[in-house]
Amino acid sequence: QERYGGLNGLTVTWIGDGNNVLHSIMMSAAKLGMHLRIATPKGFEPDFRITQITEQYSKEYGTKLLLTTDPLEAADGANVLVTDTWISMGQEEEKKKRLKAFQGYQVTMQTAKSAASNWTFLHCLPRKPEEVDDEVFYSPRSLVFQEAENRKWTI
Repeated sequence: QERYGGLNGLTVTWIGDGNNVLHSIMMSAAKLGMHLRIATPKGFEPDFRITQITEQYSKEYGTKLLLTTDPLEAADGANVLVTDTWISMGQEEEKKKRLKAFQGYQVTMQTAKSAASNWTFLHCLPRKPEEVDDEVFYSPRSLVFQEAENRKWTI
């Protein structure tokens, strides 16, 4: 909201794991007028019940929802690219399997080529290089440190 002046009409793209952070975005995006494009590897989709609710919210609030396994398709036209850890606490024993499944899901400048001209990047930290490369993470388009500071106010 600080960057774009408002949220209504923005397209947010999630690339990564169908985890709790994505679930929170899914439950709020349509209510805030944001279109949501989600790319997850097969087998790592968001919870089906959350997806059903999100589909209903999209209809109710007139927003668009896309679920795909293709990160480049999801990034098309995105104002905001978002990812998070691929290996959450308690999933450490799945590391090898997850890293293999998430090959091709790293957010890079190549990912952003089809995004909107005003695209930005978010990650709730801590970040691993396999999730987003240094070029995006440390670029002027990265808002991860402002995001972290803003989170302080909710604590």
